[in-house]
Amino acid sequence: QTSRSNELSKDRRRQTSRSNELSKDRRSQTSSLVSDRNGLKEYSQSPLDFTSAEVCSNNPVQANDEKNINHRLDLTEVKLHHGTYDMEKSEVEDQKVDGDVSNNYEQLVDQCPEGHKNESTATDSSQHWASPDSKYERYACRIDREQGDRALEITIFTCKRPHMRSFHMAWFSFFVAFFLWFAISPLLKEIKDSLGLTNEQVWTSNTFSSLGTIFYRLIVGPLCDQYGSRIVMSLSLVLTALPVMATGLVHNATELYIVRLLSGIGGSTFVTCQYWTSSIFVREIAGTANSIASGWGNLGGGVAQVFMGSILFPLFKLMYGEENSSLAWRSIFVVPASFAILTAVFVMKYSDDTPKGNFRKLNHLGMLKETNIRTSFRRAASSINTWILFAQYACCFGVEVTMTTGAAYYFSDVFGQSTESAAALASIFGWLNLFARGLGGFISDIMNVKYGMRGRLIWQVISLILEGILIICFGYSRTLGGAICSMIFFSLFVQTSEGSTYSIVPYVCPRATGSVAGIVGAGGNVGGVLFLYLITLLGEYKQAFLYMGVAVICSSVLTLFINIQGFSRLLSGKEELKEKRYQNNMDRDAAQKDEEGKVTEENEREEDPDD
Repeated sequence: QTSRSNELSKDRRRQTSRSNELSKDRRSQTSSLVSDRNGLKEYSQSPLDFTSAEVCSNNPVQANDEKNINHRLDLTEVKLHHGTYDMEKSEVEDQKVDGDVSNNYEQLVDQCPEGHKNESTATDSSQHWASPDSKYERYACRIDREQGDRALEITIFTCKRPHMRSFHMAWFSFFVAFFLWFAISPLLKEIKDSLGLTNEQVWTSNTFSSLGTIFYRLIVGPLCDQYGSRIVMSLSLVLTALPVMATGLVHNATELYIVRLLSGIGGSTFVTCQYWTSSIFVREIAGTANSIASGWGNLGGGVAQVFMGSILFPLFKLMYGEENSSLAWRSIFVVPASFAILTAVFVMKYSDDTPKGNFRKLNHLGMLKETNIRTSFRRAASSINTWILFAQYACCFGVEVTMTTGAAYYFSDVFGQSTESAAALASIFGWLNLFARGLGGFISDIMNVKYGMRGRLIWQVISLILEGILIICFGYSRTLGGAICSMIFFSLFVQTSEGSTYSIVPYVCPRATGSVAGIVGAGGNVGGVLFLYLITLLGEYKQAFLYMGVAVICSSVLTLFINIQGFSRLLSGKEELKEKRYQNNMDRDAAQKDEEGKVTEENEREEDPDD
């Protein structure tokens, strides 16, 4: 009996020792997290959102003094340099917190009633804590510290900083820019009649609109690498709004060409949007995130068709009278331009460049690697994968630019529709962006989970081939109903191809993602210029759409030559980086288990020297 009691006492001592070790580890982790942030006090100047970091879900987050907190109520407040955590504790009436806040924080968390603890502190809490060099203490979503605190999930119905606030800012500002870019498209028939233009001059103005965007997209990518997305996006919105506002001052074809060339800056915001979302989410879900953001942003082109052509223009025409329709379209552009400037101010003030903070502050603290625009662009341009995606994006987004720019005029010219009805029909193409582009990226991510990079490439081929076939069907449609039906289906695969293409972009050159996105995005406008010029040159819609469809089908063959280092190809290779990362995780887990075993043995020896 004495021997058994001794064994039981040994077991109890071992269990007590293990629990003490675990509590020490928790306290040391929190202590190091707080102490590492002492040097980042500049961040404390800006207000932070800690709603998701509450330890007790019943109490709001409040600010208080950093060192001395006197409690007269049933609340215990603990400030961790940038915010406070509230915990319900009925036993405490007076308590003074001095010295290291983190040790008191751990003790108070343990004393917090079970029913009031936030679920995030009990499950997967470690995946919500920010890195020591972050502007934030804790995030509202799960993150991966190995990828710069990027989010592991997309919580669309929240708008908390930094991840989801930046996501919603990215797609909405892109939406506004695209609205500006295509605001003139549904009114081309009115502008043609007012200025006395020919069909060739109208289609040439469309070509100038896409031509300007090529140059701007090449510049915007490297600028994002150096200055961040927030500043570049705000500046692009303002620079787009000014020429759009000046559209009402044009009096001839040359002035129209200049205005449309400058308004092409709005198309460059696509690159900024893609760079922004790639900076917020991990690469494993970047395809879905990029596709949703760009799809909702592209929707601005479709909304512009309806809002400008079918709602705002009839309203202004009613105000000025039928005989002054020219005055109506000249004054209408002030509305979207003014809204874009307000959006630019909002983006600049209420969003973040990265999960860890804005580029300006991170650069000031020396937390970012210095990026040279020329070096970044050279890295991206030296990869053959960049130029293959450039060509393929020309064959999907180039088609979308062509349709969004000229669909309203096409329905007016071929099927004799009025300005209002032609704009409404043309908007159908853009409305599919609401889900189609996100669907393309989502399917690409699913294929990546099952088959790796080869899965992404297989989906790329399928989507491009179906797109090309349906473009030819649209060109040969003889009735209005057939044209609308075929346009819906070929719009679907145009946008899934776009989503699929940009789900591959983050893998090409991670150190120059902005430049890669810029070059590939410029490819879309190169395609738009070529296809618009093809329609102008041939003057025959059926033949132009036939050539367009054949070009898209041929571009799918280029997928055979995509070769990203560390990932599988379409027909060969294996996922080397994925296997290496899996092996590193296994090795790390094994090392942690060995270390825990050694600690346990040492504790047992200290307790029982005789053993």
